Amino acid sequence: MKLQTQVSLKKAKKQIDYQSRLLLLGSCFVENIGAKLEYFKFRTMQNPFGILFHPKAIEKLISKVIKGEVYSVDDIFYQNERWHCFDAHSDLSDPSKENLLLNLNNALAQTKEQLSVATHVLITLGTAWVYRHKESDTIVANCHKVPQKSFSKELLSVTEIAESLKRTIDLIQAEDPKIQCVLTISPVRHLKDGFVENQRSKAHLIAAMHEVLEDSKLTAEISYFESYELVMDELRDYRFYKNDMVHPNDLAVEYIWEKFSSVWISENAKNTMASVEEVRKGLQHRPFYPESEQHRKFVESLERKIKKVRQNHPFIDFTV
Repeated sequence: MKLQTQVSLKKAKKQIDYQSRLLLLGSCFVENIGAKLEYFKFRTMQNPFGILFHPKAIEKLISKVIKGEVYSVDDIFYQNERWHCFDAHSDLSDPSKENLLLNLNNALAQTKEQLSVATHVLITLGTAWVYRHKESDTIVANCHKVPQKSFSKELLSVTEIAESLKRTIDLIQAEDPKIQCVLTISPVRHLKDGFVENQRSKAHLIAAMHEVLEDSKLTAEISYFESYELVMDELRDYRFYKNDMVHPNDLAVEYIWEKFSSVWISENAKNTMASVEEVRKGLQHRPFYPESEQHRKFVESLERKIKKVRQNHPFIDFTV
């Protein structure tokens, strides 16, 4: 008896291993996958400008990186005792304008460096709803609690989203045509927009993303991962959500990670992942008797395991 509909997944042709370099951009869901990749010590950079929910924000970041542009005092503003930038998440906001500018431009430089060696770029879109700043007539990544009257709210059309995604991918692959772009839709529901409005938003994102995939069907460098479909169809129960009934909980994230791993992580890498996890758990161990012979042997064994991992992957650092 089959009591669950299952999403059919195909093995990726260009899988991720410990030689891969990854750049992850987008909504908060990308950070769930990013946290797993970081836990297993893959070489990643995620959301250098903080969480970016819509395609226009991601496009602007990549465009500035590729063009070598920098931020100046004209690009930031003071609100509620902190300096902010409409292009970045409030995580980067700072009481000092000098610090904010330094952090913004460092993030651009670091993204440029990661993109120059990237093998995979993962883009997760969360919403098609955007806010346009009336005074500057620009779509912002984050409103930073500026009064709502300063913005107009818009729903990006399927065409606008598709064209933005295509420009972003073109910019990325102009750096290296072999970079694998992995596109996903965040399963996190934006219910503050409204139930119907959230469905409209996700529908636009899905239609646009598949339009891009169909236009690019002759290239193997653009792929789709069914994170949205996995939550909506395989995990269609509130027990897989956090208390807010909006964000997937740890069990759901673990399930999607397993599915992602089965498609995108190479078998060779999984052996190293097991070793990394063994070391991580060992480092978290707290002995009852630190001076005991048993603990001394445990520490020696752990040091040998660390040395073995680092012999094959010298870049892996267990001190951070």
